Amino acid sequence: MSGLSGKVSAIGFCVALLVTSTACTRGQADGEAFPDPAVEITAKAQPATIVLGGGCFWGVEAVYEHVKGVQDVVSGFASGVEAVRITYDPAKVSYAQLLKIFFSVVHDPTQLNRQGPDVGPQYRSAIFIANPEEQRAAQAYIAKLTDAKIFPNKIVTEVAPLVQFDLAGNEHQDYAARNPNSRYIVVNDLPKIAKLKTHFPALYRATTLSES
Repeated sequence: MSGLSGKVSAIGFCVALLVTSTACTRGQADGEAFPDPAVEITAKAQPATIVLGGGCFWGVEAVYEHVKGVQDVVSGFASGVEAVRITYDPAKVSYAQLLKIFFSVVHDPTQLNRQGPDVGPQYRSAIFIANPEEQRAAQAYIAKLTDAKIFPNKIVTEVAPLVQFDLAGNEHQDYAARNPNSRYIVVNDLPKIAKLKTHFPALYRATTLSES
């Protein structure tokens, strides 16, 4: 596989074309103007988990590895979507804050069955919920963003029950941290980490989990 974007979509990996860094964030609003989620949840477990799909899992994982309070991030697959499972300490970062980062930094939730250079239903925007409380929180936030007209296009994020999460291969775990000079990572994912640092300075962690 190519070190640039060598992932075969037939087995769930990203098929990536190199484009300008604006492609991944087209349509996204300024993070500073982003509203807070309308509903918070009471974490049922310590630590808690959330599973999100926002395009190629390399970039989603890379962002959340820099979030304080996040204890573990792994790449995998959920309902045919490239997704990440985030384990976090609710006392340090909330479900609502993780959702805000998801919509304002991680991806463009208005892109249907694609994300930036990666095209296909495996790259669709998705929030996988574990209980009705999480469902209400996710749907309420999408409604709030829609009412506020944060995005110029319709939000297409799927909110669905988490049926199963399967780990991706070891070569995909911590990919951005291990390949910071990869053209794909430089163009598509490093700008997201920079945006996290700018708009969420209190939550930003300079070192990744793998470097800690």
